[in-house]
Amino acid sequence: MDAIKFVQDQLIKKTDFRKFRAGDNIVVSYKIVEGNKERIQDFRGDVIQIKGHSGTKTFTVRKISNGVGVERIFPIASPSIVEIKILKRGKVRRARLFYLRDLVGKKARIKERKFIASASASAKKD
Repeated sequence: MDAIKFVQDQLIKKTDFRKFRAGDNIVVSYKIVEGNKERIQDFRGDVIQIKGHSGTKTFTVRKISNGVGVERIFPIASPSIVEIKILKRGKVRRARLFYLRDLVGKKARIKERKFIASASASAKKD
C-alpha cells in the first residue's frame, strides 16, 4: 500500500450516506460554526457532478436562489456533513450536468426516474 493512501485512510471519517448520482435532488445538512455557536443548515438542490474517488470524492450541488444559480462543492468525507437526504432520483443521460447553467425556468428541470416493479415481484403479490 502506498504511503499517501494509507494516511488518507487513517484520517478520513467513514461515511455511510446513501448512494446518489448526478441528476438527483438532494438535501445536504451541514454544520455551520459561527464564533462559539454551532448550527445545522440545509442546502437543497440538484447534483450536477460527482468527481474523485474514495477519500478525495466531492460532489457539486446546484440550486436557484432568488433567480440566481448557486453551486456548492462538498467533500463526501467532510466531518461537517451531518446528513444527505435524497428527495428525487433524476433521469439523466450524462454524468456532468453543466448544461443546466445555461437553462432557465422549466427547461432547467430534471425528469424524475420511475422505478417499475419487475414481473416476478408482482407475481409474488398474487
